[in-house]
Amino acid sequence: MTAWTPRLGARVTAAGTRFRVWAPDRRRVTVVLEPPAPPSEIPLTREADGCWTVTVPGVAAGARYRYRLDDEGPWPDPASRFQPDGVHGASEVIETTFAWTDQGWLGLPIDGQALYELHVGAFTPDGTFRSAMAMLPQVRDLGVTAVELMPVADFAGARNWGYDGVALFAPSRAYGRPEDLRALVDRAHALGLGVILDVVYNHFGPDGAYQRQFSETWFDPSRRTPWGEAINFSGPGSDAVRAAFVENAQMWIHEYHVDGLRLDATHAYADDGDRPFLADLSAACRRHPRASRPARLFAEDHRNLATLAVPAPRGGWGLDGIWADDLHHELRRATAGDTDGYYADYTGSTADIATTLRRGWFYTGQASAHLGGPRGTDPEPLAYPAFIVCLQNHDQVGNRALGDRLNQSIDPAVFRALTALLLTAPETPLLFMGQEWSAGTPFLFFTDHEPGLGRMVTDGRRDEFRRFHAFADAAARRGIPDPQAEDTFLRSRLDWSERDREPHASQLRLTRALLHLRHTDPRIASPHRDAFGAAAIGDDGLALWHEDAAGRSLITIVRLRGEGALATPDAIRPARDWRIVLSTEDADFAPDARTITLNGNAARPAGWFTRPGAIIIEGLTIGDW
Repeated sequence: MTAWTPRLGARVTAAGTRFRVWAPDRRRVTVVLEPPAPPSEIPLTREADGCWTVTVPGVAAGARYRYRLDDEGPWPDPASRFQPDGVHGASEVIETTFAWTDQGWLGLPIDGQALYELHVGAFTPDGTFRSAMAMLPQVRDLGVTAVELMPVADFAGARNWGYDGVALFAPSRAYGRPEDLRALVDRAHALGLGVILDVVYNHFGPDGAYQRQFSETWFDPSRRTPWGEAINFSGPGSDAVRAAFVENAQMWIHEYHVDGLRLDATHAYADDGDRPFLADLSAACRRHPRASRPARLFAEDHRNLATLAVPAPRGGWGLDGIWADDLHHELRRATAGDTDGYYADYTGSTADIATTLRRGWFYTGQASAHLGGPRGTDPEPLAYPAFIVCLQNHDQVGNRALGDRLNQSIDPAVFRALTALLLTAPETPLLFMGQEWSAGTPFLFFTDHEPGLGRMVTDGRRDEFRRFHAFADAAARRGIPDPQAEDTFLRSRLDWSERDREPHASQLRLTRALLHLRHTDPRIASPHRDAFGAAAIGDDGLALWHEDAAGRSLITIVRLRGEGALATPDAIRPARDWRIVLSTEDADFAPDARTITLNGNAARPAGWFTRPGAIIIEGLTIGDW
């Protein structure tokens, strides 16, 4: 295959720097060069597709530039590779070559993954690409297989979750330079870790989005998202818009070697065309100069739409997986008791949790009271690795008023039990940074907008919670941390010293042990639906079981509340001998351990629990006698 060549942006060539920008509504476009290049204005030539281009000899990497459109501007490049002075400043010409050492890296298979989501700014005290890179060995040693970076496209201000990105081709200067991000990815690959990047294609942030100055066609005036104007994926002129977003995805894959993209809120795409944009994006990202390194695409999509991840030859859109939240919602309802908002759609019963585990998601077309209509499709066409499941992620923590983590809301014994459930389920597990040691730091919603917009964000954030029982009172809402306050951001940074003291150290050991078991026992992450089962054991317990081709079972018994015996369901085939592989009450994992005992009855082994917890057991099947 031939190497990929970008269509938009400033590209260094042997003849100088080629500038190319899409501005179909303009009569005249000039590039305004700024120091360190000799200041000058150079006209671009219009091409048939609405792009304007010129190659300027003698302009090298490091030059600053903007575009003047007719007599307006100058404005930064919508395809800028770097904004050294922020999204309102001049763009910088970037040299995209890098001394990569990952030539032997083959990318991410779909099966057998365990993901780790992190926010670059809050992951370390320094909050940079380089400081995150320094912590990658600890992430690797945990036993995950890939890191997922929350969005890094540049945004207004010094701090942001990343979903207000406006310079979509430019890694945020808040975290470092483009070469720093490349170094992070290269180091991850050297350690055996993949890198997935979160990208936002459903809207632009509220400050610094200069795309409109170049063309109104970027937006669909008939649609809005909850976060702003919708992107034009199917209206007049949308072909060029779609091409620009495809190019953005390809840039991260080719110029930064990321292994895949997590596509934010795909249910909010304004796309009514005959061919879905996501199908085009998937097809384009499959084309890689090294066919052995395919890019992976994952959708965050609350519709439970199986078509997203059905392969294109079978009539689907060809993505690799879907962030499926139903399991999180069922478990949070069961253990923390949440009922506000979308939690009202879930019972948290052990029967519904088991159904969700078997299916991959719970809603397959039933009516959703929260959404006011049916939700979901049959997940049967998808193998288990296509479902990305979690106990926590940035949304489920950060969109809580106080940014509190699940481990801060429930008993540690219950959290250990849920950790065992998550990491022995066949779906692809995702951990949110710090979850591995039950971090005590919150993850709050934070921004750094100009004062007028910032005041609106603060008021809007607090107003969101007026429908929640705990914040019905205005005084309670005033106590919600101000997203604009720097302290809100600083409080969200991980405290890595927690890992060395209890109760965090024991939770870290448990997470490592479970991930090690997951990677060394091929039964757990098997993609085959007929190799897994899950069932409720009364109102308080669950059993998850995996079988290999010879019929040998690995069983996780989970008690969510109270004490008592839990026997395995009749569906599990009998064995001659049973043994405990791991218990969440082992002394290494529980500072105040209370032993879970096993009655190894050949027909129906049972565990006796004095409090919530989990045991993982295996035995020789009847066929081995």
